[in-house]
Amino acid sequence: MAYCRSFVCVRGVLLVRPRWEKCQYFSSKESVAAVQGTLHPQKSGQRKRQKPKWAGDLSWEKRLASVVTPLWRLPYDEQLEFKQKQQERILEGFCGGENITFPVLPIRPSPVTDGYRNKSTFSVNKGVDGNPKTVGFYVGRGKHGNIVCVNGDHLPNMPEKHKQVARCYQEFIRRSSLEPCLLFHKGGHWREVTVRTNTAGHTMAVVYFHPQELTREELAAHKADLTEFFTQGAGSACELDSLYFQETAMTRCSHEDSPYQLLYGHTHIHEQVNAAAAQVLYSAVRDLCVPNSEDRTGTLLDVCCGTGAMGITASPRVQRLVGVELVEQAVEDARYNAALNKLDKCEFVAGKAEDVLPGLVSQLAPGDGRLTALVNPSRAGLHYKVIRALRNQPAIRRVVYVSCKPDGEALRNFRELCCAPDTKRKLTGDAFAPRLAVPVDMFPHTEHCELVIVFER
Repeated sequence: MAYCRSFVCVRGVLLVRPRWEKCQYFSSKESVAAVQGTLHPQKSGQRKRQKPKWAGDLSWEKRLASVVTPLWRLPYDEQLEFKQKQQERILEGFCGGENITFPVLPIRPSPVTDGYRNKSTFSVNKGVDGNPKTVGFYVGRGKHGNIVCVNGDHLPNMPEKHKQVARCYQEFIRRSSLEPCLLFHKGGHWREVTVRTNTAGHTMAVVYFHPQELTREELAAHKADLTEFFTQGAGSACELDSLYFQETAMTRCSHEDSPYQLLYGHTHIHEQVNAAAAQVLYSAVRDLCVPNSEDRTGTLLDVCCGTGAMGITASPRVQRLVGVELVEQAVEDARYNAALNKLDKCEFVAGKAEDVLPGLVSQLAPGDGRLTALVNPSRAGLHYKVIRALRNQPAIRRVVYVSCKPDGEALRNFRELCCAPDTKRKLTGDAFAPRLAVPVDMFPHTEHCELVIVFER
C-alpha cells in the first residue's frame, strides 16, 4: 500500500493538513421524504402529503440516522445486496434499459463496517431543546426554517473519538461568552468543528470561527481559552495530536485566503478514508489498469489524480505515471507522495484537466507505448473537453473510470466515451466499449458505492 499525504483529497494513505471542504451527507429519496414529512408544516390549501411508511414517531436520533446512514436498519449482507442491485440498475440504464452487455462482478465489501469515517464535520445550531450552542448534524432544511441540530453519538459510521471531540467542543462553546455564528449576517462567532483520525490513533481538530468585530487582542484571548480547554481542561480527555483554528468571514475559505493556525501539536497526521476499504478499491483499480503485474511497460495517465494515491498504487506496474490535478497544493502533495514511496517514474501537472489534457496526451503518445487512462472525477464528472481528448487520442486503448456517483454526470461521460464518432461534436476517435464493472463498498450503512468500469477499444 502506498503512503501518501493530502491537502484536499483523502483518497489514499495521507499526510493531512487541514482542508476547507465541508463534509456532506446524502440520503435516499425515501429518507429525505421521511424527514420532510415529519418536519415541514402544511400550508393552507396545499395538498396533503402522504406520510412515509416508516416515518411514524421516529426520535430525532433515528431521523438523523435515516438521513446520514439510510441503510442502518439492514444487516451488512443485505446492504451489499441492495448496493449490487442498485449498481446493476444504473448499468441497465446505461445499456438503454436492456440487459447489461458486459460482466458486473460481485460487490467488494468493506472489511470495516462501523466507525470507519476518518473525517467528520460537526455543525453548530439550535438543538432539539432550542439551545443554539448544540454541536451535531442538521435535520431539516434552511429554506423551510426547520433546521434542528441533532447529536451524532448514535451514528454507526462515526468513530467514538469524533463523537468525543464534538461533545467536548459543545461543552467549550457553552462555557464561552461568545455566541455561535448561525447566520453570518446575524453575528456570532463559533462555527463548525472538523475532526480527523487515523488507524494509528492520532486525532486532529479544526475549529472554524467568525471574527466579526473582535480586536486582535480579544481574538487571541479566545484562542488561548480554546487551547487551554483542549490541552489542560475537560477537552484534554480527547488527547488531540493537532488543534487548528481558522478565522474567516466566508462560508468556505482556502488556506491561502485565511491560513489555518496551528494552536497546538503536530502540523499533520497520516490518514485514510476507510483505510481497509480504500485498499480494496485501490487494488481493484490497479488490477484493472494494469492486469499483468509483470508488464512494467506503457504509461498510466491519472486524470483528476488528487494527491496521486490511486495512480501511485498502480505505478510499479507501468513504465511511467503522469497525473493531472486542478489544485496546486494537491499536486505538491502528490509529488511528495511519489518521493515518499521512492518512485522516480511519477510526474504531476497542475491545471484544469480540460485545458491540460489535449496537449499532454499528444506529447505522451509518440514514445510512451501503450497508454491507459485512469479517471477519478468528482460527482460532477469529466468536462466534455476531457472526454474529447481521451476519445481522439488513438494511443489510449483503455480507460478505467472510477465513479462515486455513477447515476449522475458520470453516466453522461459513459455514453460520450461509447457513442459513435461525431464530427459536429469533434469526437473523431473510435468509440470505447464497456468490458467490465466492479462495485466497491467504501461507505457501509449509506447508499454510496464506488463503481469502477473498464472501457476498451
